[in-house]
This record gives sequence, C-alpha cells and structure tokens, in this order.
Amino acid sequence: MLYDIARPVLFSFDAETAHEAALAALNVAGRVLPAGKPLDARPVDVMGLRFPNRVGMAAGLDKNGEVIDGLARFGFGFIEIGTITPRPQAGNPKPRMFRLPEVRGIINRMGFNNHGIDALVANVQAARYRGILGINIGKNADTPIERAADDYLACLDKAYPLASYVTVNISSPNTKNLRQLQGESELDALLGQLKARQTALADRHGRYVPIALKIAPDLDDAQILNIADALRRHRIDAVIATNTTLARDKVQGVPYGDQQGGLSGAPLFEASTAVVAALARALQGELPIIAAGGIFDGAQALAKLQAGAQLVQVYSGLIYRGPALVRECVAATRDAA
Repeated sequence: MLYDIARPVLFSFDAETAHEAALAALNVAGRVLPAGKPLDARPVDVMGLRFPNRVGMAAGLDKNGEVIDGLARFGFGFIEIGTITPRPQAGNPKPRMFRLPEVRGIINRMGFNNHGIDALVANVQAARYRGILGINIGKNADTPIERAADDYLACLDKAYPLASYVTVNISSPNTKNLRQLQGESELDALLGQLKARQTALADRHGRYVPIALKIAPDLDDAQILNIADALRRHRIDAVIATNTTLARDKVQGVPYGDQQGGLSGAPLFEASTAVVAALARALQGELPIIAAGGIFDGAQALAKLQAGAQLVQVYSGLIYRGPALVRECVAATRDAA
C-alpha cells in the first residue's frame, strides 16, 4: 500500500535519482525500525546453507551493503549485495540507467560503480542482519582482463569471513571484456584459482563459504554446456542464471529501448528461464541453480523452480511492484518440491 503511494513520486525522477532516494529511505528504515525477519515458509537446504524461504534480493540494488537492514524488512530468505570491486570506482558516465515502463524493463550501464571492498566490509560489520548474505564480487574497470583473477581473489579474501556465500560476477555487459571470462579457457583458469583460494580460506577461517558463478543470458547451447562442465570440474557450489541481456528484440520501438547497457525486467524472463532449463539439463542436479531475471509475480517465481532452479532472486520486479512482490513469490514457492 505504501509503495503504491511512493511509486509515482519515485517514477517522477530519473531512474538513478529514484534509486538513490530509495536507498536513502531504506537506510533510514534499517536504522530506526526493528530488525526484519524472513517471511515464513518451508526452509530449503542449498549450498550447505539453510534458507528460510526461496526468495532473495539480487545483487545490484545495494552495491555497497549500505541498506542490508532496510532490505531485511521485506522478508527475503537471503540478500545479495554488490557487485563490489577491490578499489572504489565511479562507474560509467551519467545518464546510465533508464526505465522502460511500457514493457516493465530497465536498461543500465552503471559499470560497477561502488565504494570498494573495504567500505562494504565495514557496512556489513555494522549491520544487524544475521541472515544469509551473499557478496557479489567483480573486477575494476582498469584492471587488464588477463589480470582479472587478481581482483576476484582480492575481493574473495576480504569478503570470505563475512559472507554466507560469494558470487563471482563474470557476466555484466557494462565492464569492457568482462564476458570474455565466460570463454572456455578463461573460465577454466579463473575457476581453478578461485577454488584453490576457497580451500585455503576454509582452512584459515575454519568454515566453508560456497562460491556461486553468475552467468549471462546471451549464451548458446555449446557455451552453456562448456560452463556446466567447468562448474562440475572445479566443484563450484552454485550457478546464478542470469545477469542482464544485450538483446533488444523485446524492446524494439520502445522509448530508451536502444540505449546501450544490460536489459533487465519483464523482457528478460523468457531468455533467462531458458538458460535455467538448459543448465538444469546439463547439470543433472550436480549443483544448484539460483534463478534471476524478469520475475514479476509468484507464478513466474514458481516457473523458475519448475525450470530447474532451487532459489530465485528479484530486482527489477521489486522496483515496479514493491515489497508485495516478495510476499507473493514466497507464498507461491512455499510448497515447491
């Protein structure tokens, strides 16, 4: 009800200004209101973690971990923050975020704008939230692609003690050459280094923190099979499908539909769900799939699970529908097998 009132006000501003206003409101809510609790549902075990419900907040909204306690008020079963990089960076020039309300979509070319891993660590340490927290890590824009592993390892070292799981983002379309890391040889090398560091960190900290890989929707069948093989070979703990898309077939002729960047929201649903289904066929249950992309109601959340996912994440749907979407998705997925 409150979001129905607030949304027209937020949508009267440009997308990034509205985003910043929403973060400010969530920051206040997290500080002054009682701690939030996950919505009741049947718990599910994924990656060796017990999730109180299957619905999570996707990375991208809270890049710096500044509003974790505010997001917890929505009842998520888990929250993912980031993408974070080793050093602070401003991201791409503005304007860089565009709403497409006619099709309930968003295009962004933010470029991993964030305050750096040290700032995120401080924010996580200050938060009251004690639920499942994912930390999404990436590379700085000015780090050469052949040195990308250095950035991921630096972030993993600092995120590991605080995270429930760590997501490796190699699929944003807004950092030059980043998706090159999805290539067969590049991915094999990166995952090998990450897995070795995860083993060392588990020994050092006395706890095992799962690693998930976040992939793009713009992959052909052969690429999906190669990624599935690499995930199995390196014993990666989960895969998140998917990030935003570069495809524009669903937004032809729509205002701002020709803007550069990644497209999210309702136009992404079919493509991202197809990747989930293809991964499920390739992986045969050997590791879990977390589905993200275009969820706007409970039926769509359930469809992601029926395609082969174990958990779902929302983001753009939350922008358009507000906290009611979380409640609806939790109810729809409560009794999923």
